[in-house]
Amino acid sequence: MSLDPWLVERLVCPATRTKLRYDEARQELVSDEAGVAYPVRDGVPVLLVEAARKID
Repeated sequence: MSLDPWLVERLVCPATRTKLRYDEARQELVSDEAGVAYPVRDGVPVLLVEAARKID
């Protein structure tokens, strides 16, 4: 399932307020600035700091 590009363009990281990029393969919204990825569950972005996973 893919996210609407219009929506992705408008979403920001709740921690840094910077743009997110969508990783379709992993179904995540990635904040390069914060070094975390937010899950997308059943097509719904979960933009909770507690739900984010740290990325390398």
